[in-house]
Amino acid sequence: MILPKKSLILIQILCFLALYFHHQPCSLAIDEYEFVVKEATYTRLCSAKKILTVNGQFPGPTIEAQHGDTIYVNVYNQGKQNITIHWHGVLQPRYPWADGPEYITQCPIKPGGRFRQKIIFSTEEGTLWWHAHSDWSRATVYGAIIIHPKVGTRYPFPKPDAEVPIILGEWWKEDITKVLQQMHDTGGDPNISDAFTINGQPGDLYPCSKQGTFKLTVDRGKTYLLRLINAAMNIILFFAIKEHNLTVVGVDAGYTKPLSSEYVTISPGQTIDALLSANQKPDLYYMVARAYSTGSNHHFDNTTTTAIVQYKGKYSNPTSSSSSSSSSSSSSSSLPSLPFYNDTNAAFSFLGGLKSLADKKHPIDVPLHIRNRIFTTISVNSFPCQDNNNCAGPNGTRFAASMNNISFVNPSTALLQAYYQHTNGVYGDNFPDMPPFLFNFTDIFLPLNLETPKRGTEVMVLDYNTTVEIVLQGTALMGGIDHPIHLHGNNFYIVGFGLGNFDIYKDPLKYNLKDPPLRNTVSVPINGWVTVRFKADNPGVWLLHCHIDRHMTWGMKTVFIVKDGDQPEERLLPPPPDMPRC
Repeated sequence: MILPKKSLILIQILCFLALYFHHQPCSLAIDEYEFVVKEATYTRLCSAKKILTVNGQFPGPTIEAQHGDTIYVNVYNQGKQNITIHWHGVLQPRYPWADGPEYITQCPIKPGGRFRQKIIFSTEEGTLWWHAHSDWSRATVYGAIIIHPKVGTRYPFPKPDAEVPIILGEWWKEDITKVLQQMHDTGGDPNISDAFTINGQPGDLYPCSKQGTFKLTVDRGKTYLLRLINAAMNIILFFAIKEHNLTVVGVDAGYTKPLSSEYVTISPGQTIDALLSANQKPDLYYMVARAYSTGSNHHFDNTTTTAIVQYKGKYSNPTSSSSSSSSSSSSSSSLPSLPFYNDTNAAFSFLGGLKSLADKKHPIDVPLHIRNRIFTTISVNSFPCQDNNNCAGPNGTRFAASMNNISFVNPSTALLQAYYQHTNGVYGDNFPDMPPFLFNFTDIFLPLNLETPKRGTEVMVLDYNTTVEIVLQGTALMGGIDHPIHLHGNNFYIVGFGLGNFDIYKDPLKYNLKDPPLRNTVSVPINGWVTVRFKADNPGVWLLHCHIDRHMTWGMKTVFIVKDGDQPEERLLPPPPDMPRC
């Protein structure tokens, strides 16, 4: 059951009284949510279709909690396919059992099944999100997670007058399971989406969509905290609001130094907390999102989704014949200016401006002495077509993807369960810490033999509390493209990035070890590199993967197993009794 807002306020008051009179901390714990996964009919782009939803809602319900809470979500699968739910960016300390990725931490919840998932919040504060993590069902199965500060604490910025989730997504007219099946059958790229969406709506520029366009009504002089989430399946997005700057104050449930910008770049999986000051003359203003895509041989959805920022009051809108209740003109002059679709400099100029607060109340702990150094290539590859058929990939091949030339193969049972029960033969522990071949990774002319990876279920095992540095190196194989890489169960500091090949002698000299951003998902630029650091202090089995779903499906992922420490509080917690079985 989801508690109403009045009940949450009452609990907050009771918690404050408990703290004031009895000096006992009180957590705003919402005991139970019920997530019923089921089909519902939605109409978009002039046609209706059944989609998979949670509780019939698209986007799904918002989870609200406070810093340090533990909640439970009862997931009931009333759909026709297997399902898992992932709590993206929630660290789940010592408890990967409810993390969600299919065949990594759990077997899927089968139709008719249920799983009571325990969600443990620890250091997170800000915006995260939840989504399905089985096949491509996350195309419609997703929603926001909002983690408020503890009672008695406050934001490190002026309190906004209101908070609004803004979830960016993709919409296909075709059933998403058919899109995925066709990709499997042909070996080629999946069909691109027919629209982008803002809070489930495509917006004014698409057919049959104007009436449902999402509208954010604002009062002039007030400030609004926009909780931005990129839930798109396969595309990085630019986002902006006409004639309004955004002030970024947080990313991936961690606070940042305020950064004012005319636009933001947000990758699949990432979240951004941004303040919108309603400081323009009363009118209607478009908020828009469209693709940032750099792949030279890749087709992408080049449409634009819109929503409307609508000031309260009576005023004359020159682009409309009626009052402020009408939607505005769809002429290009009324849209905010966004960088060109493949403007890598613009994309990473924004991302490079993000810094941690790194103050007394929000200290950072960047690992300085590294024990485990990992250098991994991230590549789009190809496999020969089976049975001499002509597949739809490049030169008649099948698309693949890899990390350090290994295209990951999901096991047939949960990898976490195999690790916990010491079951042999499910995975190997030989994921390499260097690529098997060293070459000019970003050369546009590369030998064709480099395009074919090996298949395997290889993981990397880390000692508890070890310090880790990962250099993620993009390659020009298949032309190259940007890759948003997400690590489960951990946040990492982004200490450096650049274009071209990583230089082991020069690039570390430019690392930011003072106030690097702390994130759970990092964008690796096309034919470039990123370096991240973290401390492996969360025992369990944690997935590392590209959050462009076609790349993950093709095999761009691996797993970190973090071993137990010596103390009881450093060891993996036992599994719940209702873990789904394969």
